[in-house]
Amino acid sequence: MSDINAKISELEKEIATLPIGYISKKTIGGKTRYYRQWTENGKIKSKYIPNEEYDEVSQAIARRKELQKQLKELKKQQPIHNEQMTEPFDYETNVLMGEALRKGYVEVAELQKRDCFEQLEKYLYGKGYGRVCVIYGLRRTGKTTMLFQAMADLPLEETVYIKVHVSDTMGMLNRDLKKLAARGYKYVFLDEVTLLEDFIDSAALFSDIYAMQGMKIVLSGTDSLGFWFAEHEELYDRAYTIHTTFIPFREHARLLGIHDIDEYICYGGTLRAGEMDFDDPDLNVEDASFRDDESTRRYIDTAICNNIQHSLACCEDGGHFRHLLDLYEAGELTNAINRIIENMNKYFLVSVIERKFSSSDLGNTRNNLLKEQDPEKQSDALENIDEHEVLGRMKAILGIKEKEELSVKITPAHMTEIKEYLRALDLIVDCPMRTASASEPVEQILFTQPGMRYCQAQALVHALMKDPSFADLSEREIKLVTERLLNDVKGRMMEDIILLECAKVAGKHQKVFKLKFDRGEFDMVIYDSDLDSCAIYEIKHSDKVVENQYRHLLNEDLCNQTERRFGEITAKTVLYRGESHNDVPDVKYRNAADFLKALPESMDIDQGQGFTMDLG
Repeated sequence: MSDINAKISELEKEIATLPIGYISKKTIGGKTRYYRQWTENGKIKSKYIPNEEYDEVSQAIARRKELQKQLKELKKQQPIHNEQMTEPFDYETNVLMGEALRKGYVEVAELQKRDCFEQLEKYLYGKGYGRVCVIYGLRRTGKTTMLFQAMADLPLEETVYIKVHVSDTMGMLNRDLKKLAARGYKYVFLDEVTLLEDFIDSAALFSDIYAMQGMKIVLSGTDSLGFWFAEHEELYDRAYTIHTTFIPFREHARLLGIHDIDEYICYGGTLRAGEMDFDDPDLNVEDASFRDDESTRRYIDTAICNNIQHSLACCEDGGHFRHLLDLYEAGELTNAINRIIENMNKYFLVSVIERKFSSSDLGNTRNNLLKEQDPEKQSDALENIDEHEVLGRMKAILGIKEKEELSVKITPAHMTEIKEYLRALDLIVDCPMRTASASEPVEQILFTQPGMRYCQAQALVHALMKDPSFADLSEREIKLVTERLLNDVKGRMMEDIILLECAKVAGKHQKVFKLKFDRGEFDMVIYDSDLDSCAIYEIKHSDKVVENQYRHLLNEDLCNQTERRFGEITAKTVLYRGESHNDVPDVKYRNAADFLKALPESMDIDQGQGFTMDLG
């Protein structure tokens, strides 16, 4: 081994012994406390640092960062070893190595990295044997980019990338892995590995044979449910999993430089934006997740429904279909999932699918336009449309059917299994709603990919534009109605996004929920059981300050009901799209984007100040 390779090996060993993450500072009860924070399995982890250990931990983290810089520079100095010139072309799968591999990662090596990239480094540079690393999530959430970024920092002569094709088999891959192991390759990245028809039932081959020999094997693919089955059926505790589907707002803003919640919604929680081209029949769905109505339908079909169906069909010869087999064979699984996503109440009930289809977006916007206090923004345009035809066009776009059109009767068992698989895909999170008069929480499901819901609203706009009476309106009124419809949806989605992200980073002693009263509600309450206190929030999709926004926060009766159950209210906050300020007595106004970007810093309630977060 050359001097450079020896030094690289030495640095890698030392890096593996040093703590990952960064140090955050929190002020609690007037005292400053320090915590080491890092990302693990998609969650922010935190560990308190006693004052006497602060210097040691701080120096160790700084040392790790310095060594990583040195490692990166050393790897740039490694001589190029072109295996394609010295090794026979005897691989059966698409093996990329040497100079060809270098060309593959050169364009992504300097891109911003996902928060979960540290987890991948922990696996690659760790000492453990016998485990594989599994990276899974929906398309366009950064999986392949992560693979190439990781390969850019590894010894070129010890690293290969294999892009699996549908024509490949586990036998072909096994023979190639034997050759690679014999030739001294240590790092093997297998992309789209779930395309192997027998992957789920034979995944243990990677951990039991090759990982046990010291090979670092990284498996990636969009068939998330296939990995979930493999982890439970074959890999058990021999898989180190990294989930990419959920991209929180703060990370999305850092990666793309986009700091507006509306744009985050339009991106759909993915790392690629859509385009508005509703009638293009030849959409490149691989390049845009939520381009328009047709690509939305295709994305839901391919990324979710086909994801589920492919995994179910491949695992144990379809043995995991259970009650969903009849829906699958009738081609009605997509209908069930789209009906669930469209339903704003987010209940997993048979009635959601069987009730006559009506668009909640259409009804809400119609009522809001009629009740609008500003005469310039009032409109009865949605009173005159042919609602039956509009909804018919929307149903055709989304593959939605009425009860009488279904050949399979939907049962509670269907709903339970769909819910189980959507949860396995990291697409849904439970965030139960509370009521002031009952102790039992009410089910509320939040979707982690906002674009799916938003594009259903875009599909409704497209259906409206085809309506003759709507098309006859003035351009000003068409713009007024369509913008109001999409903004109403964005407003409800902004509530969901904030609830979801707060729930994901809340500590074990904290609960995040919406609180409903007989009349009125708090959009969000965060209760700290250790302190027996809470913070209450209103969430508004507006950049203006209006008295009506905070009336519930100052309602003495609602606040008294809340304090009887959830302790002292220590903060009353309106989260909105304008500038942060304290101009309203007893109520803080906080910019929602700044609030979300600061969430990882702390979820501790500081007395009288709400959540302690450094907004920079």
